Amino acid sequence: MASTRTRTRRSSAPLPAGNPVNALGVAAVVVTVVLWASAFVGIRAIGPDFSPGPLTLGRLAVAAVVLGVLVLPQLLKSRLLPQGREWWPIVAYGVMWFGGYNVALNAAEHLLDAGTSAMLINVSPILIAVLAGFFLKEGFPRWLIIGSLVAFGGVALIALGSGAAPAAGQSSTSYVAGVLLCLLAAVLASVSVIIQKPVLRKFPAGQATWFGIVVGALCCLPFTGQLVSELQAAPLPATLGLVYLGVFPTAIAFTTWAYALSLIDAGKMAATTYLVPGATILISWLVLSEIPTIWGLVGGVVCLVGVGLTRRKSRTPSVS
Repeated sequence: MASTRTRTRRSSAPLPAGNPVNALGVAAVVVTVVLWASAFVGIRAIGPDFSPGPLTLGRLAVAAVVLGVLVLPQLLKSRLLPQGREWWPIVAYGVMWFGGYNVALNAAEHLLDAGTSAMLINVSPILIAVLAGFFLKEGFPRWLIIGSLVAFGGVALIALGSGAAPAAGQSSTSYVAGVLLCLLAAVLASVSVIIQKPVLRKFPAGQATWFGIVVGALCCLPFTGQLVSELQAAPLPATLGLVYLGVFPTAIAFTTWAYALSLIDAGKMAATTYLVPGATILISWLVLSEIPTIWGLVGGVVCLVGVGLTRRKSRTPSVS
């Protein structure tokens, strides 16, 4: 009965049409890109004080509390919870995205700088576009393909400018391990987006995000003892950094992502994350005084052009 009521609730409140949807979707995308870009810098900054697993648990615990304050009253009032098999996709993206992705990324940033990590994660939009074309029947729109290739070229230019390679004193083994961890994170995120998309047809973005965060946090509970020890030893700025990661790039950004994903095709939505490396470089410039190279600036502009191209509508049918 609850499952039927959930579907009725979602279908009886259609999304607003026209420009308001576009404006809200664009605003949600901008918030997501900026906050996710800041996460790469934040993870790198507090990495020396928190191990990958405890960092993930702490971040998810903060996010679960903050978002839960908003979501739980609605759930208690409506009593509209996932039923039976509806939990399976939620558990899947909760384990893979909120749990596995974050642990893999945190571990990678112990071995790679923030900019390089952000660039490697940008394999994800291509994977999402391909998976969405097959499994979500979104097809392969011409301009999505062209724009994605252009944006990926921009990421390559940023990589060229950053000299993405083992840092001085870093072994090639640790560098390769960092690269592989980033690629693993990209795969986990890509599959999770495809799984999450149908869930957003049944549940609001905030609830779908909170469910996933709670599942991810439960998976990370074995790191509780280590997190407590590291919190006791960590300086105040590192602890505040952990709280920031939980509130902004997690509770807020994953919710704005889910909201935008509910309005926009997964392939087109994923293409917007090509803006993250450029935004990461800009934030590093402002916060860490890391001056970008000319290739980084040019690459950022190319990424903007590429993402803009993905928004164009094809006059001919998409390839499917």
